[in-house]
Amino acid sequence: MSLSFPRRFDRWHEQILLSRFFMILSGWLLTVVIPYIAFWSMDALLHPDDGQKTALVVTSAAYFVTHLSILKIRTLYPGGRAAGFIGPTIFVVYGLLAIATFMFHLSVSRYLLLSSSTCALIWMYSHYLLTYKYMRLKLAVVSGGKYSDEILMMSVVDSHALSVLSLGGARYDGVVADFESIDMPTQRFLAECALNRTAVYDAKDIYESLTGRVKIHRMSENNMGSLLPSPVYEVIKRSMDLSIVLISAPFTLVLGAVTAVLIKIESPGPVIYKQTRIGQGNKPFVIYKFRSMRFDLNAEDWAAEKDDPRITRVGKIIRKYRIDEFPQFINVLKGEMSLIGPRPEHHSFVDEYEKNIPFYSYRHIVKPGITGWAQVRHGYTAHVDEVKVKIEHDFYYIKNCSFSLDVIIVLMTIRIMLNGFGAR
Repeated sequence: MSLSFPRRFDRWHEQILLSRFFMILSGWLLTVVIPYIAFWSMDALLHPDDGQKTALVVTSAAYFVTHLSILKIRTLYPGGRAAGFIGPTIFVVYGLLAIATFMFHLSVSRYLLLSSSTCALIWMYSHYLLTYKYMRLKLAVVSGGKYSDEILMMSVVDSHALSVLSLGGARYDGVVADFESIDMPTQRFLAECALNRTAVYDAKDIYESLTGRVKIHRMSENNMGSLLPSPVYEVIKRSMDLSIVLISAPFTLVLGAVTAVLIKIESPGPVIYKQTRIGQGNKPFVIYKFRSMRFDLNAEDWAAEKDDPRITRVGKIIRKYRIDEFPQFINVLKGEMSLIGPRPEHHSFVDEYEKNIPFYSYRHIVKPGITGWAQVRHGYTAHVDEVKVKIEHDFYYIKNCSFSLDVIIVLMTIRIMLNGFGAR
């Protein structure tokens, strides 16, 4: 479920200053026009030659794509805390355009691209900080339901419990109620809100949108149909997996070769570590990883802790930046994994979790992934209570899997590779 920008702004100055047109125009002037004039001149802006026109078009396109992407992520990302996407989005968009200008021999100054991207980074962070409190969802909540009460305790939204069935003249972005536990007066009140152009939401949907989780202890067999991904989406995703793996092969092969040499130099044993995991349809397969532990220190099937003495010096680095996952591109080519999906678990963990966690096996409806919603949101863990939270993230991904959500996961993965969040 996507939460739109606040609807409560009906005053003229709010509609102008917080409108997308004003935000995009002011950002374009600061991130494109000013660097352009500083690099050339005002006369070059008014009377550009062919090369200057190309530069203006390229930097403008980079800014518009970046700004619109961040606005989209802000409405899609659970909780709306999208500040962490600004840097990775700018890095990806401007980086791809820089590569494109090089490949197609376009006459665009690298200095202009760099200065424009720097200004975009400063402006978009400033814009986020200036508008966050205005763009924060303000919800009126009909209390009494299980999901409604949990929403009232969340800090990511400005929620207000309704003591009586009236908005009291206050402006809200929406009214939230638990549809499974509302009486006739509440139904009439919600109908009046809808007639007055105030959005009405089911508390269950809002909870999932704000947390990025689907509660497994409140599910039934009837919910399972909503967890089946679209066959068309699966075909498109498979094509994208193969394309990305093949296009990135020159980089991953070189980095993989260097990693393999360093692993071999530091400690004896095989470079590639193999282990049986459970994949789509509960079918076992062999997963490949760069070995990050000493081969001569054996242990039972147990998750590695952060300070595990078996982890080598090279292992700490490749685990932190996820380089140890690169050999799983082989699993992707073989069709056993996807780039994005629930993390595949060892069969011993699967047996244990199926005994303690309801509906656990439904996470195997889709192919496991190298990265995924649970990994970027929750990190790695092996404790049953925390695993339940990860499963709720997995179910959210399966229920809402889409190209947009995959893009968000990719951006979060880039950020994780830079800061090492959730390293094992």
